[in-house]
Amino acid sequence: MHPTHLLPLGGLLLFGCISQVHADALRDQANTMFKPIPDNVTEVRGHPISAEQQELGKQLFFDPRLSLSHIISCNSCHNLGTGGADNIPTSIGHGWQKGPRNSPTVLNSVFNVAQFWDGRAEDLQAQAKGPVQASVEMSNTPDRVVKTLNSIPEYVESFRKAFPKADKDKAVSFDNMALALEAFEVTLTTPDAPFDRYLKGDDNALTAEQKKGLELFISSGCAACHNGVNVGGQAYFPFGLMQKPGADVLPKGDKGRFAVTKTVSDEYVFRAAPLRNVALTAPYFHSGQVWDLKEAVAIMGTSQLGKELNEQEVASITDFLHTLTGRQPKVELPILPPSSDKTPLPE
Repeated sequence: MHPTHLLPLGGLLLFGCISQVHADALRDQANTMFKPIPDNVTEVRGHPISAEQQELGKQLFFDPRLSLSHIISCNSCHNLGTGGADNIPTSIGHGWQKGPRNSPTVLNSVFNVAQFWDGRAEDLQAQAKGPVQASVEMSNTPDRVVKTLNSIPEYVESFRKAFPKADKDKAVSFDNMALALEAFEVTLTTPDAPFDRYLKGDDNALTAEQKKGLELFISSGCAACHNGVNVGGQAYFPFGLMQKPGADVLPKGDKGRFAVTKTVSDEYVFRAAPLRNVALTAPYFHSGQVWDLKEAVAIMGTSQLGKELNEQEVASITDFLHTLTGRQPKVELPILPPSSDKTPLPE
């Protein structure tokens, strides 16, 4: 065979090698910024989680009797069938009041540095106590919650099994309610997203367009704020760093983390939104005023990066964001224990 006959084949092989090197380089770079979601979480803050705590927490998560009205449960605002959020701008709470901010997803929340948009709860246990007591949400009190739970014999027994080291008469407590909810919520993870499979070495898990979107996500600066296991949720940043969006997206009355720290530099600072399953959790931003994911990407380009992303760039990044949708938790709806004649009536 004439040597020149080898050139096309040699060129193809060389091109293939270059493409593979490029693919590996992108994945290597991605692995320095992101991590796959683990298949399961077995402990929180260094403490093992028991099956009894998780089962109790699941019942409590779906129990509307934690609210004063007996209408609102944790699942009302963090619906596990719709990406762990409620898919409306701001949640409806006690007496049909509207909350001030969009409800963050509960899925993968265990991987966040802190909870809520302003990070006012350091962990899921602290977070679980907030909505129960907030007048605009469940509008209950710790004493009434404990009285309600103590009035239900099956719950009393479940608390004793879940917290065997507690004194028999003190197993039912507001703190243990929150611990049980936390134990259940750490199970609400979504591993095995296409992006996870890509990070682990499956080059076919992402399309060429999605890889282009990942490359843009990194090179444009998105990954500076949205990184880690949860692709966000790890730190706080000013919203409107380069250019403030309109008052509909960034309401002037909500100054974000400033309400927690009372530090002027924290005005309009919010926790970077975790982007896992973001395609399932519209509307977007703390105000919940943007329904289209492409529009949200474009707004972030101008407000945070100071860049007018073109239509193709927005489309590519959005395609990449769809690869963050993981395997949704399969949760069987629990049958809740019945109330007794001592259970406080709804108000």
